[in-house]
Amino acid sequence: MTTTLDRPADFSAARRAMIDGQLRTSGVNERFVLERMGAVAREDFVPEQARGIAYMDRAIRLPDGGFLPAPVFHGAMLAEARPRLTDKVLIVDGGSGYLAELVRPLVVSVETISAAEGAQGKAALETADLLLIDGAIEELPAELAKRIVEDGRVVTGLIDRGVTRLATGRKTGQSLSLLPLAEMGIPRLGQFDRPASWSF
Repeated sequence: MTTTLDRPADFSAARRAMIDGQLRTSGVNERFVLERMGAVAREDFVPEQARGIAYMDRAIRLPDGGFLPAPVFHGAMLAEARPRLTDKVLIVDGGSGYLAELVRPLVVSVETISAAEGAQGKAALETADLLLIDGAIEELPAELAKRIVEDGRVVTGLIDRGVTRLATGRKTGQSLSLLPLAEMGIPRLGQFDRPASWSF
């Protein structure tokens, strides 16, 4: 006889609740975003003991020190990025691999690098049309910015005067500045912190 405890958990209801109760109520209504976030199982990107909270509106710390950010961050990031089928995408991963899985069917190629590699500008892709950073940064390293093609886009979390916000940018010539948008809770990628300066 099979008991409820023997059956694998059904997370489909939690996924629907995430879409209706978190994404839609936060203004994320783009069809492609809702379809991707409804199709990818967040519970597969966290440890077994955290599967039951995979759809809560908060970041989940991972055993290796990485994290899976809250659903609203990923939803807003995808909506702002609007990935294209012709895009080569470079993702600086926060440690879960979830963002790459959301994006992969929407673009021509995806390369995922760690936060440490991203902070050093290391990537196999010579150029990318779209850079997605899965966490909040203080600054975008010049070596990483060089990877973005002319008119290429960046979507990231940005630490702005101690507050984390979604931010976007577009490369024009040698210039690439980030524009802070909506304030939201986004885990910090410490590898992208500015060097500490002396003060007297």
